[in-house]
Amino acid sequence: MHISEGALSVPVLIVGTAGAFAGTAIGLKRLDYDRIPRVSVLCATFFVVSLIHWPVGVSSVHLVLNGLVGLLLGWASFPAILIALFLQAVLFQFGGLTTLGVNTVTMAAPAVFCYYLFCAGARRTGAPFPAIFGFFSGALAVFISALLVWAALVFTASGFEKPALAVVIVHIPVMVVEGIVTAIIVSFLRTARPEVLEVPYAKPQL
Repeated sequence: MHISEGALSVPVLIVGTAGAFAGTAIGLKRLDYDRIPRVSVLCATFFVVSLIHWPVGVSSVHLVLNGLVGLLLGWASFPAILIALFLQAVLFQFGGLTTLGVNTVTMAAPAVFCYYLFCAGARRTGAPFPAIFGFFSGALAVFISALLVWAALVFTASGFEKPALAVVIVHIPVMVVEGIVTAIIVSFLRTARPEVLEVPYAKPQL
């Protein structure tokens, strides 16, 4: 779901860069620096899973796990995802530096949104709740990311409607897989390390 160099218009790039800057500033301000190792682990996880691609029709897709990142990091998702995307752009030419802001917003904004929507439910006791809220967080985060990519392409040029729609369609299977993976991980953490889901460095304040 990386948008490459030269694909977007200047106004879209400016809006994306501004959004990434604002989100990262908020994330760093709310970050408890004792939790930096955990943020680093999730940054590395996002970095690695985004490099593994599977062919879907004429395109390819990859796991994102931004729903999981959002549940565990809250606003700190912005700096974590920004760093991972920057390293991918520099080391592997995935995405690009000019599109770094837009790519960050398309991945991190849904993560923060799902944090506010599902984190409280994922912390609830009882067998079904962590899995249910984890599934919806993982699936919805990918869906919103695909919609934001669609919006970035459509607002760039009128000829991008079909490719933008294709991005959303090919990520439908990813939504299901992401939901299942996130549900399993959240259920395990709720049982083994429930304190991880407390996210004290990303208090639910807008």
